[in-house]
Amino acid sequence: MSDAVHDLGDSISIGFAWFFQGYSEKKQDERFTFGYNRFSLLGALITGVVLISGSFFMIYRSVPRLLDPQPVNYSGMFWLSLVAIALNGYAAWILSKGTSKNEGMLNLHMLEDVLGWIGVLIVSILMNFTEAYRLDPILSILIALYILYKTVPEFFSTMKILLNGSPENVNVENLANSINNIPAVKDLSHFHIWSLDGEENALIVTVLIDSSDINKTREIKEEIAELAHTSGVKDHITIEITTSKDELEKGYAYGS
Repeated sequence: MSDAVHDLGDSISIGFAWFFQGYSEKKQDERFTFGYNRFSLLGALITGVVLISGSFFMIYRSVPRLLDPQPVNYSGMFWLSLVAIALNGYAAWILSKGTSKNEGMLNLHMLEDVLGWIGVLIVSILMNFTEAYRLDPILSILIALYILYKTVPEFFSTMKILLNGSPENVNVENLANSINNIPAVKDLSHFHIWSLDGEENALIVTVLIDSSDINKTREIKEEIAELAHTSGVKDHITIEITTSKDELEKGYAYGS
């Protein structure tokens, strides 16, 4: 059955994900000054590749059996599905406690497996009363399409984080406008927001103020930090203050 190939992919991806999840918890050092958080994303990426490629393989193997149905050991399917539902259900319950992108991808993976094996269980029962052997490849194709439907968006979301895209939970334009609306702030530049691992976000910004407001530097930074916290950037915030328009223009002026 195609599900056997899929479950082999499960084992491989879970092994990689487990390794990288543990590795991502290492503290920062001179090699990785931001820490090892993104190794968790690497695990999620590998899981996504395995899921997507495995799904296409399931479809590739199922189409010929749909056109030329073959007898299926529905009794074996029944007992195998019961064991798989129990094991995958337990794994999904354990992974549901995680919060990282990697754990989320694996949890999605396990939940999909539970649903898939419930489908196998239902089909095996139906085959006990009818020789509708096409049900097996149809089920495999439906499972594969559902996996693709759920996994592809998560895969691209993980890729976006690795490519330093703006975090999905931060309204970048609103935050930039809020900073610009601070009375002492005349302009801003070097405005960059990204996510380290899908959970921790970072902000770098340079703001221009009048030289007469230089004594308000601390208050301005605190106000910007508060705006960042409210917007979803709570972990790594770097704020630079300048009174020189020339220095500001060396960076990227947001909205220009």
